[in-house]
Amino acid sequence: MKYIGRSLEKLIIKHLKPNKVLIILGARRVGKTELIKHILAEIEEKTLILNGEDLDTQLALQDRSVRNYAQFLADTKLLVIDEAQAIPEIGLKLKLMVDSIEGLKIMVTGSSVFDLNNQLGEPLVGRSYTFKLYPLAQMEFVNNENLMETRGNLDDRLIYGGYPELQHLTSNEEKESYLKEQVNSYLLKDILAFEGIRKQSKIVSLLRLIAFRVGNEISIESIGKDLGLNKSTVDRYLDLLSKVFIIYTISGFSRNLDNEITKKSKWYFYDNGIRNALINNFNPMELRDDQGKLWENYIASERMKLQEYSKLHTANFFWRTHTQQEIDWVEDRSGLLYGYEFKWGSNKTSKKPALWGKAYPEASFQTVNRENYLDFILPLEE
Repeated sequence: MKYIGRSLEKLIIKHLKPNKVLIILGARRVGKTELIKHILAEIEEKTLILNGEDLDTQLALQDRSVRNYAQFLADTKLLVIDEAQAIPEIGLKLKLMVDSIEGLKIMVTGSSVFDLNNQLGEPLVGRSYTFKLYPLAQMEFVNNENLMETRGNLDDRLIYGGYPELQHLTSNEEKESYLKEQVNSYLLKDILAFEGIRKQSKIVSLLRLIAFRVGNEISIESIGKDLGLNKSTVDRYLDLLSKVFIIYTISGFSRNLDNEITKKSKWYFYDNGIRNALINNFNPMELRDDQGKLWENYIASERMKLQEYSKLHTANFFWRTHTQQEIDWVEDRSGLLYGYEFKWGSNKTSKKPALWGKAYPEASFQTVNRENYLDFILPLEE
C-alpha cells in the first residue's frame, strides 16, 4: 500500500529531544501507527516500541521506580508507546523516566485525549510537546496528485472523507463498509469504556442530530429536549466527543453589537465520511440535498487542519446577528479579523454583510467556493 506522507513528520522529528515526551493525539485509525513507523525509519537510535493496550506492557511498567525503568529500558535511547492512554498513571511514569534516565527520548500516541490529558497534563508540564493528527488533509494529498486529479477527487472526499485506509479501497461499497465499521467498532470505543457512560444509543442519537445540523447554530437546551437529556449530560457528551476527535465546535463572535449571537455554537465533524456514515447517506453529490452542509464541513475541517499543521495561531468563530446577517467562518489572528462565507457553487459569491462592514471596517471578507477553495486550505508557497 502506498503511504501518503504526513505534514507532521518533520515537526515531530524536530521535536524529538532528550528528556522530553512527544505526544501524538488523534482518533483511532487516522494513521498514528503508520506515521510512527515512517518516522522511526529515519532515526538510527536504539528504540523500544510498546503497545499501551498490551497487558505485558502494563505489567512491565507497573512498578513506578527508577530502578525498574532503568533495568527495563537498559540502553534504549528512544521509547515509543502506542495507545499510551491505556496504561494507568502513565503521566507520572513518563515523568519519572524523563527526569531520571539521562538522554532518553519518549514518543507516545493516544486516541483518547481525555485520558491522556488527565494523566499527562500536570505531571509533564514543561517536559512535553503535543501534536494532533487528523484524517488525511488536502495539503497531504497535494504531493501525490496533480490539480486535475485534486478537482476530480473532490466529490469523493466530500462523501467518504480522508481516513488513510480508504485510499486503498477501490469500490464505493468497500468504502461505505469501512466507514460503517469505523463508526460501529472504533469510533465510540474510548467513550463507552469511560466510566459512567452507559447510554450508547443516546451518544449515537446526539451525533446523528449534529450530523443533520452541521453548519447551523445549536442550542444545548434544544438538543437536550430533543434527546430527553438534561443540559449537563449533553455538555458532558459533547465534551467527550470532542476529546476523542469526532467533532469540534466554534462559538459566535462578538465585540461591538448588542444583537450579535454568542450563546449558541456550531459543531462540525473532523471527517465528512464519519458524518455521512452516521446518517447512512453516501449518495453522490448531484443527488443530495445537503451539498452546502458537506461543503461547509469539509472546508472548515480542512482549514482547521491547515492551522494545526502550519502552527497558525488563530481563533475561529462564526458571526450572526438576530437580524439574520451572518458569516460562516471568522478568524481572529492577533486582533485582525478575516471573514469567510462558504458557497458550494463554482462561481457563487456573497456580499459583505452591511452590519459586519459597519462594526468591523478593517476586517476583510471573502467567499470560498469551488473555484478558489484550494487557496484557503493549502499552505502558501514559500
